[in-house]
Amino acid sequence: MKILDDLGVKVKDVYLFETAFTHTSYANEKNVESYERLEYLGDAILEMIMSEYLYKNTNYNEGEMTKQRSHFVCENALYEYSMKLEFNEYLKLGKGEEENGGRYRKAIIADVFEAFMGALFLDQGIDIVKKFMYTYIFPMIENHEIDSFHDYKSVLQELVQTDKKSLEYHLIKEEGPAHNRTFTIEVKINGIVYGIGKAHSKKEAEQKAAKNALKKSVQ
Repeated sequence: MKILDDLGVKVKDVYLFETAFTHTSYANEKNVESYERLEYLGDAILEMIMSEYLYKNTNYNEGEMTKQRSHFVCENALYEYSMKLEFNEYLKLGKGEEENGGRYRKAIIADVFEAFMGALFLDQGIDIVKKFMYTYIFPMIENHEIDSFHDYKSVLQELVQTDKKSLEYHLIKEEGPAHNRTFTIEVKINGIVYGIGKAHSKKEAEQKAAKNALKKSVQ
């Protein structure tokens, strides 16, 4: 894997990383192990490293650290980490799952990130996992590259409700093959288009539309 080469990692057990990218649909077809056990391990490791990062790099109180950690390890965030690192390209999927768009399915892509963390820990130890996080993941957080950390729809809703204005989201375009659909959604305030968002899911497209709307005055 290029990402391991970039980190200077010499893999000891290739099977661990092959397993980390093996979905249950493929595992059932080929009678091999899926990533589920590695995902379980990676989830705990990710929480621990993220907790340590927040403790050492912020002055947040316990409640705020807990809130921030939940943002940074939620399914949406893990999906975006994985997609930016192109982890979906390494996925092994069963025929049916592949045809139904599994390579772009949020839950699967997020799970793979945790499984990779588990594999990296078992193969290289905690210091290399931290190096991976500080090289690839924490910069995304610090540079505000991950939109899923923010619920723009809720912020926009609160602003609009204050002035008792109407707020509507409309799907204006749906394109692409069934396994990789792209949705374009516009958000209207009192009938006027304030933002447009485009993404591989309707929810993400709505968030992007709301984000764009917030850049304009809604007062």
